[in-house]
Amino acid sequence: MAFWLAKRRNGQQSDFIQRFDPRFWTVDFPRPAMASVISTGPDSLRVEAEFHQADSLVGLIWDSTDRFDHPLLAYQTDRDYSRTTLSFRWRSDGVIALDATNGPTLTIEGRDSSGQPRAWFVRLWNYAKGSPEDALVTLPFSKLAGGWSPDDPVDPHAIERMFISIAPQGYRPGTATPLPRRANGWVELSAITCSGDRPMVEIGDILLPPHGLGMATAYDDSYNLTPARVLRMIRGLGYRDALIHYVGMSHYYRLDRQGDGGLVAQSGELCTPAQAWHRDFFGLCARQGYRPIASLSYELFAEHCLPAWQQRFADGSPALTGWVPPSTLLSPANGEAMSFLQRVAVRFVQLTLEAGLPVSFQIGEPWWWTVPDGRIALYDPAARALFSDPPVIADLRQAQPAEAKALLDRAGDALAASTAALRSAVIDASGGVAEVMLLLFTPTILDPAMPDLRRANLPPGWAWPDYDRLQLEDYDWLTEGADGLRRTGYATLQWRLGYPLERQDYLAGFVLDGADAETHWPSIDRAIDEAARRGVSRRFVWALPQVARDGFTRLPISQDDTMQAFDDVLYPLALGRDAGVSAEFSTSIAITASGHERRASHWTDARLHFDVGPGVRSEAELGTLIAFFRARRGAARGFRLRDPFDFSSNGMTGEPGPLDQLLTIGDGRSARFRLCKHYGADPQVRPISRPRPESVKVSVAGEETAQWTLEDGGWILFRTAPATGAEIRAGFLFDVPVRFASDRLDISAATFAAGEAPSVPLVEVREA
Repeated sequence: MAFWLAKRRNGQQSDFIQRFDPRFWTVDFPRPAMASVISTGPDSLRVEAEFHQADSLVGLIWDSTDRFDHPLLAYQTDRDYSRTTLSFRWRSDGVIALDATNGPTLTIEGRDSSGQPRAWFVRLWNYAKGSPEDALVTLPFSKLAGGWSPDDPVDPHAIERMFISIAPQGYRPGTATPLPRRANGWVELSAITCSGDRPMVEIGDILLPPHGLGMATAYDDSYNLTPARVLRMIRGLGYRDALIHYVGMSHYYRLDRQGDGGLVAQSGELCTPAQAWHRDFFGLCARQGYRPIASLSYELFAEHCLPAWQQRFADGSPALTGWVPPSTLLSPANGEAMSFLQRVAVRFVQLTLEAGLPVSFQIGEPWWWTVPDGRIALYDPAARALFSDPPVIADLRQAQPAEAKALLDRAGDALAASTAALRSAVIDASGGVAEVMLLLFTPTILDPAMPDLRRANLPPGWAWPDYDRLQLEDYDWLTEGADGLRRTGYATLQWRLGYPLERQDYLAGFVLDGADAETHWPSIDRAIDEAARRGVSRRFVWALPQVARDGFTRLPISQDDTMQAFDDVLYPLALGRDAGVSAEFSTSIAITASGHERRASHWTDARLHFDVGPGVRSEAELGTLIAFFRARRGAARGFRLRDPFDFSSNGMTGEPGPLDQLLTIGDGRSARFRLCKHYGADPQVRPISRPRPESVKVSVAGEETAQWTLEDGGWILFRTAPATGAEIRAGFLFDVPVRFASDRLDISAATFAAGEAPSVPLVEVREA
């Protein structure tokens, strides 16, 4: 299906919002503080904050540039606040009051009159009327001054962003000592009004029709945004119905203080900011017709994870991911760690039920951690006790002895038991009615370099129907072009787990680095369509932050798309010897002042033109032509034509053989290759999109093979990827995709009766 990487609006629908619209404020903070912001009305918002240290600080931010929305939905950048006034009612509790020494301050980042970057610190109490915890604040930007006195006027013409500082009672800047106890506080801004000059901001307002895909997002990626903003993006881009929401690994939990003052996630309670955010998110989902799937994984921010809960390698080192700072993996053998996950899951189930939603829950990527050098983290204290002094598996890339395989099987059983217990906790908390699914990442659990890893990370205890749905993602293989591994992975999962295709979901994505957007998104888009052709009933795009960053815009199916633009039928008349064929290239020729030429070739392949009129030899054939023309609606629909001068991979008209044309050289990973024909010693390569299926013959490394299938568009798909260095060749007969060159067919009975053939021009159709 068509897609677009939008960089900016270019004539798409837009609207206007009031500057300082509550949906578009954000929050941010350094760990270990936690905070969230929700819009509570068209002119109000609420911030929840949770503090642990004396120097904890949360910022409530308004940015002059939209850094988070999709380009077609973003608000327009406007840095000029001169003669603009922001006013709101401030209410707060549990945080430093407006009149305190380190009370709430508006930090304005911008440029002074000379264009130099600088910041101003505006004390809100100087512009407030009321009490320190309930006041009307009025901020006329052209009259603001930093500090406690009017001696540092703010330049309002070039403001980049501004944020209001929110700190706990007992705040001591620069002192990272623990507070006596956890401190919770909140701030509400209501009656938010922008007046004066430039009170409105233009904003993208597209609303794509639904295209049948679901969206995936995560709290770790959106904790700083309002739920209303997140769902506005999802809805505007055409995503509907099921919505995967990964609760993350670093922002949802409440931190518990240990005896040494350290902070860890142990109770399984959600922090107040996460509770408030998800209560609003699930409520909005219910009102807008979304069915969120809460996703919980075994991953936890390493700094906040108890050492005993972490998976460990044989040398005692913890299993750490490559994120900076790193996360770790909870051990399926550790009962306390698994109980923690169950308590977290139950709380999210309760929030789902509070919103009146059906419970859908995903257990995301449960596995024993491995690293590329072949080590596996099966040796934390709880696992050692469970597996009774297990043998050390030094390198899973090597052939494993029987005792190592037995250990991997037991690890798989423990993993399956842990997910079953989590599933039961979800079902019990939901009152017995819940949809529980597994998400598996095939490039890790089916790594061909570690064939025995699947014993531990793909246990038989996950087989259908133990879970309601199986969800798959394979983005590493997808973006590497490892089609053979992807196909083998699907077959392996089908054989081992047996989930019907209508009970499977596919997650396409993601693009970690925006520099890869132009190369990765086309592969992701093709994979979505491929999953649909395989019969996978639900497809999701992972994930919203990358979609917004890169402007990925999935276009809906149009009426023209639903009626194929190509009829896979052959032109019904034989071409006469007088039929005309011409090949056309596009070349720009510039003649310099010296008379020399500069030539630029714009097409890599020729476009053919035909005149098939001379093939019409009788009134019966003329009737056949007229009927065929009308069935194609003139030039609207394409069809096949046998070129009488060039229709074979063997020369022009010879009998095809499996060694005729070199398609490519195998790389050991790719399994899908386009048929093509080469012309000349410095070959012009012609893609073949309409081969005769019964004529296709394929060879690998000089040997004919039948281990392939022919896909639409002239693509050969091998069951396993050909070996590195192997020549992949093919032979075939082929037709040319063409259409009538005009919507008009001129025929004269008099001239036809006189023996003059009509002119019936056709033109080749370029196919992707």
